[in-house]
Amino acid sequence: MSTGWGVVGLGWVARDHVLPAIAADPRAHVVAVCDRDPAALDGLPDGVPDDITATDDLDVLLAAEPDAVYVATPNHAHLPVVRAVAAAGVPVLCEKPMAHTVADARAMVAAAGDGLVATAFDQRFHPAHRMIADLVAAGRLGTVTAVRIVYGCWLPPTWTPPSGAAGANWRVDTALAGGGAAIDLAPHGLDLAGTLLGEDVVTLTAVPRRRVHAYADPAADDGAVLVGATASGTLFDAHVSFALPDALPRRRLELVGTRGQLVAENTLGQVAGGTLTFLDATTGAAEAVAFDPDGPFERQIAAFGAAVRGETCWPYPLARDLALHELLLDALTEEAPCP
Repeated sequence: MSTGWGVVGLGWVARDHVLPAIAADPRAHVVAVCDRDPAALDGLPDGVPDDITATDDLDVLLAAEPDAVYVATPNHAHLPVVRAVAAAGVPVLCEKPMAHTVADARAMVAAAGDGLVATAFDQRFHPAHRMIADLVAAGRLGTVTAVRIVYGCWLPPTWTPPSGAAGANWRVDTALAGGGAAIDLAPHGLDLAGTLLGEDVVTLTAVPRRRVHAYADPAADDGAVLVGATASGTLFDAHVSFALPDALPRRRLELVGTRGQLVAENTLGQVAGGTLTFLDATTGAAEAVAFDPDGPFERQIAAFGAAVRGETCWPYPLARDLALHELLLDALTEEAPCP
C-alpha cells in the first residue's frame, strides 16, 4: 500500500525537502498540492507527477482523497488548515512550531480529537540524533548533565526563499510567525532535548536579542539564548540566531555526561550528513561514531506513512508538543530585557 500525500503550502521547505522526501519513499506518492498563491503551483520539483491535483482551494485538495496531508504554510495559517483536514478525517503532519500563539496551538489539539495529528520535527529523525538517543539509553554517557545547542543562520531583512519558492520573509513578521529566531529555531532544540534524553525540559528562561538585523517588525528577535532544565536536573542551553554568518560554525549539538560527551556537528538542519564524535571522560580519546546517511525528512515521511497505514504507532503525542510550545512561548513572553 502506498500512502497518497497532499501538501499544503509550497514554500522552500515543501519544495526542497517535503516533496522530494515523498518522491524518494517507495511507499508514498503525491496526489495533490495546494497554495493560496496560484504562482506557487508552477515549477514543482522533479519527482512530482504532472497529473496531480494542483489547486489554491483546500477543499479541492481534500476532494483528491489524500491519505495524509503535510502542512507547510506560515505559522499563523497552521490552525485553519489542520482543523479542516482533521475534520475530514485525514491524518495531518504539520510543520513546527505548532502555531504562532498558544491559543491556536491549544485549539489545534482540540481539533485533532482522536485523529492522527502530529508536529513535523524532522530533527527527531536525523540518523545521528537517533544514534545519540540509543547511546544515551544504553548508558554510554553515564549521567547526562547538560544538553548544549548552537543553531543559527544568516537571515537578513532582504532574505528571499530559495528554489523559486513564493513568498516574502514571513519568519520575521510576528503577526505571521509569532516571533523571530527564537520561535523558528528553538522548538527544534526543545523537542530534540526531550527526544534524546527521554525526558523533557520543564523550566525555561529566554533572553532575546534584537541587534544585528533591522527587521521591518521591531518585535522580531534576531537571536536568543534559552536556559532550562529537565525534572531530573539535566541542564539545557540553546543559542539560536538569524544573525550567525553561514561561513562560521553554526550547527552544534553536545550532550555531556559523567562518562563521556557526544558532539554532533552540522546535523542540525534539513539535510543528511554531519559528524558525530564520542569523547571518553576518562582518557579524553575521541572516537568517530558512524550513522546512516539518510536524510531526516525522508525518515520522517516514511515513519508518518507507516503510522497512517497502521503499521506502527506514532510515538510523539500532540499534547506533549503543546506542552513544549507553551513552555517556549511563556519564556518568551516573560523574557528578560534585551541588551
